Amino acid sequence: MRTAEEVPAEIRNTLDNRRKAKHFWAFTVYNYKAKAVQVLVLKQQTIMRAIEAFGDNPKWGNPKGYDLIVEKTRTGAQARDVEYSVIPEPPTKLDPGIAELVKQVPVNLAALYEGRDPFAQEDEVPAATAGVRGGRARKAA
Repeated sequence: MRTAEEVPAEIRNTLDNRRKAKHFWAFTVYNYKAKAVQVLVLKQQTIMRAIEAFGDNPKWGNPKGYDLIVEKTRTGAQARDVEYSVIPEPPTKLDPGIAELVKQVPVNLAALYEGRDPFAQEDEVPAATAGVRGGRARKAA
């Protein structure tokens, strides 16, 4: 094991100054309300657990094969007093138009780790990315 003095200063400073890493999921979805390909960024454990439960259930299987409706409900006066529900739609074949749109829209999820826009082309200026807050979405292949 290395002591603090053995770790190069530039790495030590980076490690000392970084914020605590937070677990999240990010994936490309088709948002039916917006009629657009978007990036869904999930930080809420209740949503993650629900999606995992559907994926583990042999009757539902991989969530790429069906739509999920994510609903947000306020449960109190505080802004953070919310509950999320995840409702699966019966499996259906993906609309060919949506499949084609997903192929045409380039998404670079790795850009999120650098605070860049996952839809930006390499020569574009970085921009903030907003996740889908609710609605019906299908995880794109």
